[in-house]
Amino acid sequence: MTTIGLLNPGEMGSMVGAAVRSGGSRVLWAGEGRSAVTRKRASEAGLEDAGSVPALVSASDVILSVCPPAAAVDVAAQVAKLRFAGTYVEGNAIAPATAREIGGIIEKGGATFVDGGIIGPPPVKQGTTRFYVSGTGAERIAALLTAGPLQAIVVPGGPGAASTVKMAYASWTKGSSALLLAVCALASAEGVEDALVREWKISQPDLSARAEGAARSNAKKAWRFVGEMEEIAATFAAAGLPDAFHQGAAEIYRRMEVYKEGPAPSFADVLRALTPRRPA
Repeated sequence: MTTIGLLNPGEMGSMVGAAVRSGGSRVLWAGEGRSAVTRKRASEAGLEDAGSVPALVSASDVILSVCPPAAAVDVAAQVAKLRFAGTYVEGNAIAPATAREIGGIIEKGGATFVDGGIIGPPPVKQGTTRFYVSGTGAERIAALLTAGPLQAIVVPGGPGAASTVKMAYASWTKGSSALLLAVCALASAEGVEDALVREWKISQPDLSARAEGAARSNAKKAWRFVGEMEEIAATFAAAGLPDAFHQGAAEIYRRMEVYKEGPAPSFADVLRALTPRRPA
């Protein structure tokens, strides 16, 4: 039985852990200092609490990092300092350059590095979620991660290849949602929302529903997308492409961070949050 250490069991990570556990792996997490909400989520996913991060690292053959993008480098550095000598799988929404930076940290610490990127919702239903992996040992990790409702796919190329797939995909899905919400906020702020909606019914009949769906599904988790959009912007810039598209998307999601806690907002609430107050 392969022992996998999961850092950290958030909404996505806990379900990835549950899927991999269903394939026969032992999945650990480190509960020391974590909130009651996180403990409940990990328990419901059937994850085993190793206590501390050092205890988790010591007991694990594979470390799987699924955390907010801004924390990815720090999580890797923490593991490397503990002289982890197994395989470290980077599963976060980060730029390929960030993935290669993490790979250097991990390999210097004595472990094998596998780059990764998750596309889809938390894996609950078959066929919805894919874990792309690349680099040395990617085939073995793909076989380990293909379990339950989760499918793993090897991307040819070294570290950074899987992350690039994730960046390219999310640049459209989350980026276009941010643009659509910005369009609606503009129309609302200028008092032409009804006219725009009438035109959409004629020429773009799906956009109103898509805009409301983007607000409904993204408002409470927009705080997680800020760093992801910034990593996408860095990816575009490194390829010689304009990065301002996704810097703007990061700002849209930053203005929605107020909805992280509390009840879900209405569509009108979201549009008001996106529009800064202007002088009368």
